[in-house]
Amino acid sequence: MTRTHDVKRDVASGAQPLEGSDDLDPTSRLILQEARERGIEVEILAPRAEFFRLHHDGRSILCRESLSELTNAVVMSRCDDKRTTARVLTRAGLRVPTQREVGSDEENLAFLKAHGSIVVKPARGEQGRGVCVGVRTEEALQHAIVHAAKVSTPVVLEELAHGDDVRLIVIDYQLVAAAVRCPPRVTGDGAQTVRALIAAQSLRRQAETHGEARIPLDDETERCVRDAGHTLDDVLPAGEVLVVRKAANVHTGGTIHDVTPQLNPLLAEVACRAARALEMPVVGLDLMVPDVCGTEYWILEANERPGLANHEPQPTAARFIDFLFPETARR
Repeated sequence: MTRTHDVKRDVASGAQPLEGSDDLDPTSRLILQEARERGIEVEILAPRAEFFRLHHDGRSILCRESLSELTNAVVMSRCDDKRTTARVLTRAGLRVPTQREVGSDEENLAFLKAHGSIVVKPARGEQGRGVCVGVRTEEALQHAIVHAAKVSTPVVLEELAHGDDVRLIVIDYQLVAAAVRCPPRVTGDGAQTVRALIAAQSLRRQAETHGEARIPLDDETERCVRDAGHTLDDVLPAGEVLVVRKAANVHTGGTIHDVTPQLNPLLAEVACRAARALEMPVVGLDLMVPDVCGTEYWILEANERPGLANHEPQPTAARFIDFLFPETARR
């Protein structure tokens, strides 16, 4: 078959690093490295879009990062809608926060008053874009709805669940990794403004994640700083720690810490049940748990293209390749 000139291919045996692979995101790079070590042929289709095809023993599988064609499009689109995800999980007997679509001003305010503090987010979207956590006032609610609607509509109001934000990676309906995600924060030095501290921390996170993460200096960051009693132009006292966003997404500057050995087996079972209910063989599930060693949980959402490179030392890429090409699995 004739291939276009810009497609780059590589046979793993004795191969040099892939031309163009430096442009790939960390998850794609990790997957390709694992594939090549097993003698799986790699075809990069569009480096900046993270699309690639893997070939082995007469089979080929198309991927975009950790999303492969083995996840069908209907299931993926269902997972993309947070309202539908919640309904599927509820029917499966799993616990999710109470939510509703944005309605009239009176209905929205009634939901806020019923729960005291809520999350406002677009029904569709990823990487924490448009999400406002810990909305408590009518003014903040109206602002958060406008903010979320810039990403997509409809907008969802959700009960705020408390605890640690945990990402669980399920591959082939088995738990592979669990990690606590922490919101971005800065520490004052008595000389720099909050704005300058955020900019510096954002640069560090970009360097640590190969450009994947940064802390946006947007309305949501300004709101969280203001709620903590500061402005972006305040000089933060030396030693004071300030959480500058309440959502813990890695792409918006959050950090991630492996807790797989500590995870309660019941939470691992919940994750596998959720993956099967959603019919997602590879999925990242976001849970809020008071204690990773405990059994209480709320499932916040599911991600059809989870980042695998954030979960060292767990073998996420190895299990992903096991799933795609089980004949190459290292036993």
